[in-house]
Amino acid sequence: MMTGIVKAVCISEKKGTEKHNVDRVHVKPRHGIEGDAHAGNWHRQVSLLSYDKVKAFNEKGANVGHGAFGENLVVEGIDFKSLPVGCRFLVGTAELEMTQIGKECHSHCAIFKRMGECIMPHEGVFAQVNKEGDISVGDELAVVFPEPDRPFTAAVITVSDKGARGERADESGPAAKAILEAAGFRVVESLIVPDEPAVLKTQLKRLADGRQADLVVTSGGTGFSMRDQTPEATLAVADRSAPGIAEYIRYRSMELTSRAMLSRGVSVIRGKTLIVNLPGSPGAVKESLEFILDSLPHGLEILRGTAAECARPQGKGV
Repeated sequence: MMTGIVKAVCISEKKGTEKHNVDRVHVKPRHGIEGDAHAGNWHRQVSLLSYDKVKAFNEKGANVGHGAFGENLVVEGIDFKSLPVGCRFLVGTAELEMTQIGKECHSHCAIFKRMGECIMPHEGVFAQVNKEGDISVGDELAVVFPEPDRPFTAAVITVSDKGARGERADESGPAAKAILEAAGFRVVESLIVPDEPAVLKTQLKRLADGRQADLVVTSGGTGFSMRDQTPEATLAVADRSAPGIAEYIRYRSMELTSRAMLSRGVSVIRGKTLIVNLPGSPGAVKESLEFILDSLPHGLEILRGTAAECARPQGKGV
């Protein structure tokens, strides 16, 4: 089992102030660290950073102390960035679960302005609290890797200008979430974004690279309108194409309406994440997911590395 040692436990009592070492904290599920200004019922309750990475950065002349990067736990002996999302951390009397690698830096901090770089956005990780307990300096942190047969994770993005402005209730996103959960997926995020390619690309990258979702489905933005740019944004972040999924959705949808030929949705792979564009209406989302859900798990298992490619049975289609 991989283990490390907690070198610092940091909090900030007010947002906008630098974190500082307090030696010991109490953590709670659905909340995070008691006394920390960034606590809340979300997936980024506890931030962790490798002591070894901080030490190497300081050797370049940074000369920063514990908590300067906004990290809660500084741990020696573990390269957090190399771990997969879903790892559990047994530390002190608490249990944490890793939920995200890195984060986007919206406004460069003083460290970046002085050094020209900051390690937290690409070396730090985030976790949620699974089990209440205490964490102290000197505690051992043990890493428990995810089970190969764990449920698949999914994220749902609704692409809609009116939905993002709050002018129209989102029905497609909740419909997709309900269907995926009924099929055994763990939906880790649902969000609404405007029909802006840059915004969608940022979210697709974050969900694939940072949250490492097995599946991301988008709803909307696949038509002929000049604002419909979901396929272009999706292709822009792709490592590989998986066209058969989108083609099959169109093929089966054509049995219901000839207008299905006008859908421009695509399906691609980024890293180990499958991204599938769905139409914008709740009914079409339901139909599209029902067409593909039986076959998706095998492909996701291959991406995850828990299943091998199968030879095609003689006389059968792909």
